[in-house]
Amino acid sequence: MTKRYVYLLVAGLTALGLGVFLYKWQYLGFPVASKQQTPVWTIETSIKFDSGPGSIKASLQIPTLTPGFKMLSEHNVSKGYGFSLNYVSGGREAQWAVRRTDGPQTIYYRRVVYEDSTSEQADTTPPFPPQPVIREPLRTAVEVIVADVRDHSADTASFTTELLRSVNDPSASSNVELLLADAGSSADFVETLTTILAYARIPARMIRGLVLADQQRHVDPLPWLEVHDGDRWLYFNPNTGEQGLPDRYMVWWRGNAPLVTVEGGNNVEVNFAVRKNYRDSISIAENRGALDGSALVQFSLFSLPIQTQAVYNVLLMIPIGALIMVFMRNMVGIDAFGTFMPVLIALSFRETQLVWGLALFTMLVALGLSIRFLLERLRLLLVPRLAAVLIVVVLLMMTISVVSHKLGMETGLSVALFPMVIIAMTIEKMSIVWEERGASDAIKGGAGSMLVACIAYLAMGLHWLEHLIFTFPELLLVVLAIVILMGRYTGYRLTELNRFRAISGS
Repeated sequence: MTKRYVYLLVAGLTALGLGVFLYKWQYLGFPVASKQQTPVWTIETSIKFDSGPGSIKASLQIPTLTPGFKMLSEHNVSKGYGFSLNYVSGGREAQWAVRRTDGPQTIYYRRVVYEDSTSEQADTTPPFPPQPVIREPLRTAVEVIVADVRDHSADTASFTTELLRSVNDPSASSNVELLLADAGSSADFVETLTTILAYARIPARMIRGLVLADQQRHVDPLPWLEVHDGDRWLYFNPNTGEQGLPDRYMVWWRGNAPLVTVEGGNNVEVNFAVRKNYRDSISIAENRGALDGSALVQFSLFSLPIQTQAVYNVLLMIPIGALIMVFMRNMVGIDAFGTFMPVLIALSFRETQLVWGLALFTMLVALGLSIRFLLERLRLLLVPRLAAVLIVVVLLMMTISVVSHKLGMETGLSVALFPMVIIAMTIEKMSIVWEERGASDAIKGGAGSMLVACIAYLAMGLHWLEHLIFTFPELLLVVLAIVILMGRYTGYRLTELNRFRAISGS
């Protein structure tokens, strides 16, 4: 196989793994750090009114497009009312209806959102508004203001900024004073601005939203100005002309429609309350992916049962141990018994901890090796000899567990979790090397196996790495690419540099 094919394969695996990783991290919001929390905002709207003698029908304007925020869930609480969600000209509307009820009534709408900078305004381009019908002398005042502002502006954004500067000027002209004479509230003021912009054939509308902060028991909607420049909607502070939205400004509804209408009731009161809390970032990312219909979330490891997830949380670390094994053997030159035996030993250390694991494993191998030499005198065939070693290993494990329990060392009970077959094969392999190449090579191979197992255990025990691999298993494609590259390495190993130092003349 040519090097070019290998490099293309490695590049493809790396690109695929990193591409999926970046998509899940940046778009779906899966956290790269474990136990990461994301702030969420619970917004509750309460509608109180007195019921009349007949049927009740209540409507509430609710959010649709919310720049900077995405919805996690929405609920309603109303006793005995029918509930429905409808699309209207200004966005969405929640409706409650009941045939008959008595006394004071309270209904609730609750929405849970989180901040998301990728949530942008995705509205369609509106048509040019029809020129509004304005009676005199207001019409003349609007014409003068529009002509003056147009002379000092170059586009929609600058026109809007100049208009806001002129109407908020303390020394405003008589035309401005005439137009604003009836603007008794902030909403009336913004509505007047949209009328002026419509006369200039600029699409504009009033938006009202909530500035979110923690533990707010009463929040008043804040009117804002939204203007379309032909490509996108722009936001302006109606009092200063500053472009953009306030921090944590949650757009609730657009247009001039009233927030709440109640048919068959009176004395209507509306209140917004806000509370901030935190949720696990993974659950939020799963919710976001489910809303978007992402297959990566539907077929992710988080969709498995909890017990199965716990198993894969361990299994997915085996490739990390294999990567370390390849590096230690091909790049460093450490001898070890078996191809992946050190990785399996490292998994056993997760139960016994490193120090106890080393002690127990060394004790088992040493005792097993002694008995293996005794069995050698019986001149058994290979399979019976391995079976005898395995039986001896089980008896040794049982003995060590009982003795450690009597001595009050409960950690010794974990020795039963060691892979018995691996220990038996290690003893057999070590005894063969001892006989064929001497005690030095046998001990060196055993020490190398323990060294690789220790390093693999330390790497596989990193909690942040466990979280990263479990949350983004596609990163194992990058690990595979690295292993393939190291598999093509044919240069000197680190342990061989000292052997060839004399040849190099250094």
